[in-house]
Parts: sequence; structure tokens; C-alpha cells
Amino acid sequence: MRLAMRNGASAVKGGAVALAAVAALVAVLDPAFAQQGLGQPVPRGIGFQESVTPIMDFIEWFHNGFLLPIITVICILVAGLLGWCLYRFSEKRNPVPSKTTHHVGIEVAWTVIPVLILIVIAIPSFRLLYQQQVIPRADLTIKATASTWKWSYDYPDHGNFSFVSIMQTDAERAERIARGTPAREVPRLLAVDNEIVVPVNKVVRVQVTASDVIHAFAVPSFGIKVDAVPGRLNETWFRATREGIYFGQCSELCGKDHAFMPIAVRVVSEQAFAAWVEDAKKRFASTPQPTQVAANEITQAR
Repeated sequence: MRLAMRNGASAVKGGAVALAAVAALVAVLDPAFAQQGLGQPVPRGIGFQESVTPIMDFIEWFHNGFLLPIITVICILVAGLLGWCLYRFSEKRNPVPSKTTHHVGIEVAWTVIPVLILIVIAIPSFRLLYQQQVIPRADLTIKATASTWKWSYDYPDHGNFSFVSIMQTDAERAERIARGTPAREVPRLLAVDNEIVVPVNKVVRVQVTASDVIHAFAVPSFGIKVDAVPGRLNETWFRATREGIYFGQCSELCGKDHAFMPIAVRVVSEQAFAAWVEDAKKRFASTPQPTQVAANEITQAR
């Protein structure tokens, strides 16, 4: 068991080194890849958005450092065998067809080897699923309620205030930029009027539900995606290790404005979070929250 754990740790480190090398090479070939750390999609970007949580670190290693080499070796092997068979068993080299019906060794090999490969893949896969589903003790709980076509957020651990988050129009984005907000913090079709704010390096449990149809809460940089189902309370979690603003979207087709339900999460220091909570208690307690959004308001932002 200890040997297996050491081998597993070595594999993770080796995969991380290989992933870093590939990322460096791709960054040279595609400058947009180097900007993946913005917490949002970028033009001509490839691969995942830069990870800021342990779960997303695992997902990146599992996909790029573990599965991709296995798939590459299999593809090369199959292509090589196919080319060899085309050459070795062509009609020119075998004018008299062989009457061989089967080969026991080959039959056993191409049954046992794929099973062993799947077992090897399954072990870290189950580990990842376990870490995603078993939520550690939370430092903060947020309830996210989806509806057509906006998100509502509740902070039951910090005064039980709530607010609605709606995508901003181009005019609202331009106004924020004019007031000094960096343009990259208000990307088109992703910027919202009220962002989720969480402290850095804290376990955040997100309870997700919906008020009308099925939606989905997804933030790629965090490695989380969970369905928002009416009448059901699903959960996910994350622990962001770097401050910044990270974007996601509804990832379940929910109607004509499905593409206009962005999610924005701002990760800040504990002190900044405490100050934001005190301000939010006053601001959202005294400001009536809209219950619906007119379709033309969302259409203007397209």
C-alpha cells in the first residue's frame, strides 16, 4: 500500500512537471494561453482556465498529465499496428489468403490489457469523484438560487442577507470602466452587477437550487459544476487559493436567455471580506431586490 502511495505521488509530480512543460510550449505557440489566469475564457485560448482550487489542480493533472499520455500511447500503438497489418498482410505479400481463424494469446491480450488500463484510470477517477462529492467542514455557506435568467445568492452565516445578480449591459460595463474598474474585470457577457464575494483559502460550501426550470452552476477555474434543480438542494464546494475575480455561467440549457446567466466570484482577503459583509448587510437590507428581469434588458447586452 505504501509503495502504491509513493508511486501515485511520483506519478502526480511527474504529471505536473509534464503539464508545466506542455503549458510553457503552448504559451510560446499561442500567447492567449498564457492569459488563461484571468479566470475567464480568452480568444484562441486552449485547455482549461488556470486552476485556483485543489480540486481543479487534480482535474488538470488527471486530464493533461494522466489521461492524455495514456490516450496518446494507445492511439500511436493502434495506428502502428494498423499500418503494420496493411503492409505485412497486403494482397501483394500474401497472394494465398491465410486460413487462420484466431489466436488465443492475442484474444486474451486484447481483453486483459484494456481491462487493466481501465482499472488504472478508475483509481484516480474515483478519488477525484470522492473529493468532489464529500464536502469538508465549511468556513462559509452560500445558497445559489437560479431563475430565468438570473442568480440569487444568500449568505446565511453572515446576517442572512441576500441579493440578485444580473448580467450587465454594454452601457453599464462602460460606466464601470469609466469609473476606474479594470476592463478585464468586466468582460462582455460575463460581468454582473452584484458579484459573489468569498475569502481566500476558506472552504466555501455552495448550496444550489432553482425556482423554475433546471439550470447549472459552473465556475471552470474552480472545477465545479452542479445542476440547479427545482425542489432539490444540491451541493458543491471550493477553496480558492488566490485572490481575483473568476467567472462562470449557467451550463444547462434553460431557455432563450440561457447564454446570459453569468456567474462572477470575487476572492478577497479575510479583512476585505469582513468589510464587504458589513457593507452588504446595510446595502442589501435597504435595497429592494428585483424579482424578474425584462427580456429586453438582457437582449440589450448581446
